[in-house]
Amino acid sequence: MASQRTFIAIKPDGVQRGLVGEILMRFERKGFRLVGLKQITPDRALAEAHYGVHRERPFFAALVDFICSGPVVAMVWEGHGVIAAARMLIGATKPLEAEPGTIRGDLAVDIGRNVVHGSDAEETAAFEIGLWFKDDELNDWTPADQSWRVEA
Repeated sequence: MASQRTFIAIKPDGVQRGLVGEILMRFERKGFRLVGLKQITPDRALAEAHYGVHRERPFFAALVDFICSGPVVAMVWEGHGVIAAARMLIGATKPLEAEPGTIRGDLAVDIGRNVVHGSDAEETAAFEIGLWFKDDELNDWTPADQSWRVEA
């Protein structure tokens, strides 16, 4: 499987609850490379673009309000199968349905406060990365232990 990139965001509830380090650690321990990282309080335009697929849904306004309510830690992670693996690490959208051991299963309280967002497909990842990051904010690098992480 080829290396790919995904967008992960720690939402305002995760930042406010001091979960940034724990969430970063889970991705690092899995062996993925952090190639983009910043903390930002999104404006409405960014939030509405990010959640545009939900524009016609009744919860859209509340979702946009929430993501704009405080700092978000936006990240780009890279690695073999990172999109699918990230979805497994994150867990189900509804915390009560998320398996123990997943980020949401262990840390999330409510569907509206589920701590983290992760891209669900390659197209979504490309769109979200382009929305939140400029090209020069992403780093291409190879960890010194790369040969120990994945087969060539």
